[in-house]
Amino acid sequence: MPTLLRMPAVAANESDTLLSSWLVESGGSFTAGQAIAVVETEKAAADVEADADGVLVRTLVAAGTNVEVGDPIALLAEVGETVSDIEAALVELGVTSGAAPEASAPTPPTPPAPTTAPLAVAAAVAHEVVPAAHSARVFASPIARRLAKAAGLSVESLNGTGPGGRIVRRDVEAAIAAPPTASVASAVATTTAAASFVDIPHTRMRRIIATRLQSSKQTIPHFYLHSSCRVDALLAARAELNEHSGVKVSINDFVIKAMAWAHQQVPAMNVVWGDDAIRQFASVDMSVAIAIDGGLVTPVLRSVETLGLTQIAAAVQAFAARAKSGHLLPDEMSGGSITITNLGMFGVEEFAAIINPPQAAILAVGAVTREPVVNGEAVEIESVMRFVLSVDHRPVDGVIAAAWMQAFGKAIEHPILLAS
Repeated sequence: MPTLLRMPAVAANESDTLLSSWLVESGGSFTAGQAIAVVETEKAAADVEADADGVLVRTLVAAGTNVEVGDPIALLAEVGETVSDIEAALVELGVTSGAAPEASAPTPPTPPAPTTAPLAVAAAVAHEVVPAAHSARVFASPIARRLAKAAGLSVESLNGTGPGGRIVRRDVEAAIAAPPTASVASAVATTTAAASFVDIPHTRMRRIIATRLQSSKQTIPHFYLHSSCRVDALLAARAELNEHSGVKVSINDFVIKAMAWAHQQVPAMNVVWGDDAIRQFASVDMSVAIAIDGGLVTPVLRSVETLGLTQIAAAVQAFAARAKSGHLLPDEMSGGSITITNLGMFGVEEFAAIINPPQAAILAVGAVTREPVVNGEAVEIESVMRFVLSVDHRPVDGVIAAAWMQAFGKAIEHPILLAS
């Protein structure tokens, strides 16, 4: 029995999602875990993976179309299954001309007059938009398409070196690094002389980031707590741990663990604001801000209180690698009550961040600096880190946030507490 592939709920609070590209064409087979399509979330591209082996009988939506969550985007069949009447199968599955999403691609040639209900027209049009075998189809990874667009390159003009000739990041970077021809160089020189600026069109990711952060500042009553902690003990513990561990632990991993420890000590911080209630969580789920080309993603680390430092390090490293290649999963992009963002690697000593809704807080982490510190009657030079906690005042009062900051500082300055 054929089944429908429906647009997944990629991110919280989004009613529709952009179907960026198909990775399997109509009539093509796929295996369990293989990416069938690429969709754009609010901050990144994500793969839609197959649950089991099968065949993509027909795509119902063209690449580049915004689709309502839950709407059908393709008809699937089991391996070896024959679907003799596709239109009848769609009708049996409840797909009507009014239910199927419309493609926002260029109008295809007029199909032959249908011999059945209007559904046949809609299905034929969708089928023509994404043919079963199109010799001009170019496959490219999401990050390759983003890089090419930013550089003003057409992926159709590039040579792919990925699996099956797919265009990948290195292909775009090679094209960008290649010296321009004389005519291109002349055109660039002319353009540079004629204009002192360039307009970079907004990407969908950039627009959504702007919208969400603007809404955050306008609708969430932020307040901020600043703190500094001595981290010499933490640095020593990290050095000793890395000496005996196969997974290298960063300062950021210690900070993540300390945040989870503070959430356990002050559970009133582990909340989000809702229309009818404050929701308090039993486990500590935390977003980690990761910069990618053209934006920022915040995958969620689950049950951080149960993870050791090396487990946190391995998970964050895996997030970073998959974020940069555009392979984060949809369910990894939602949830959590707090985010960590770190600009210390750029030498930024202190900054305040905007809350990632619907979370209740975000911790901004600065660089380690060597500073004079008063210890009793003596002044000593110690390693210091500064932190700024941005808090949503609706579910969290100042005294709660202050108690959390105190617990967090205790864990940072006494990292032995994080060993349990």
